[in-house]
Amino acid sequence: MTLVAADVATASRSAGPALPDKPSLAVMPFQNMSGDPEQEYFADGMVEEIITALSRIRWLFVIARNSTFTYKGQSFDVKQVGRDLGVRYVLEGSVRKVGGRVRISAQRIDATTGAHLWADRFDGLLEDIFELQDQVAVSVAGVIEPTLEMAETRRLADRPTNDLTALDFYLRALPDLDAFTKNSLLRALDLLGQAIERDPNYGPALVLASHCYAGLEVNGWSEDPEGARRTSIDLARRALRSAPDDPNVLALASAMLGYFGEDIDVSLGLIDRCLALNPSCARAWHWSALLRVFTGHPDVALEHFQNYLRLSPRDRMVTHLNVIGEAHFFSRRFDEAAANLLASLDLAPSFPVTYRVLAACYAHMGRLDEARDIVRRLRVITPAGTRYRDPELRELFLSGLRLAASEAG
Repeated sequence: MTLVAADVATASRSAGPALPDKPSLAVMPFQNMSGDPEQEYFADGMVEEIITALSRIRWLFVIARNSTFTYKGQSFDVKQVGRDLGVRYVLEGSVRKVGGRVRISAQRIDATTGAHLWADRFDGLLEDIFELQDQVAVSVAGVIEPTLEMAETRRLADRPTNDLTALDFYLRALPDLDAFTKNSLLRALDLLGQAIERDPNYGPALVLASHCYAGLEVNGWSEDPEGARRTSIDLARRALRSAPDDPNVLALASAMLGYFGEDIDVSLGLIDRCLALNPSCARAWHWSALLRVFTGHPDVALEHFQNYLRLSPRDRMVTHLNVIGEAHFFSRRFDEAAANLLASLDLAPSFPVTYRVLAACYAHMGRLDEARDIVRRLRVITPAGTRYRDPELRELFLSGLRLAASEAG
């Protein structure tokens, strides 16, 4: 299998992916009708929750939020969106939050024809927001598949928190997590900490806080890397105890525990359980690909990454090309690895993992001057480290780094 950066760019310019063999849906960013720009995060959060609920319905193919939100603030043609994302249906809508009341309006459009198929409005008190989200998700699913079994919809009612203030802090943290800079991660941690203080068993908030601490550690932004590692592991475990059946918690917790050297078989079991519960969870396929790289199965990693890209064809996760580069490196496809790693640096120029793998890659290609130059730059960013479990592949990585560092002082 070959997957390189050029493939992703070419795909974005083409007619788009083919329609899947089951009903497919893209939920677009909802308009904020509250008359207050400060409420934008609330409208975005409602879309996030509706996508999460719909993704749990196994017979639905739901595009990830990170792809649909690339259209935020733009005018777009529904038919073109359908072609770009490879979906049959598009859901549009708006959110109005005034005082203690919320109105969610939604309409479903056939992206192949542009025909409006269904529209509805959901009104309620802010304290009933979870029920409103469920009503939207169930109504959308029901009009797509009239034979929807109620057993599937009942699973939507399992909510991670009933504390509206905790939910508000959580929603405010999401934009900072997407930015993935040191300051944005620290802001997100502050907000998530307040959410956890309100509800200590709020699984999604716990696991996102774990992810923040890991982000600070891996990028060399933490003043206490070992403390960040311990805290991230502790938060991931708490999240799993609080929400053992939440696919998003399972996905991210498995990646955090796998990255920090916990039992890799446990991490693989968690990610596999997540994908069984929610095969439309795009980032779960991303984290699964990363874990397969760790365990020495790079070709499986590339297959899982293809699933990720299909579910999120316009994703903005800045380090995603790094995983493709690592997988090609460990398959000894050094030219393809270098192409992806260089493209990854264009998106995330301070991500140290990419530099490490690229230095090792150049060394094995015989491009020692370039490898040594990268090692010199890497020393400015963060000390080297390794996270690979397969002994043979770990030695491939470390031998390349040793060669690159031999005269790089």
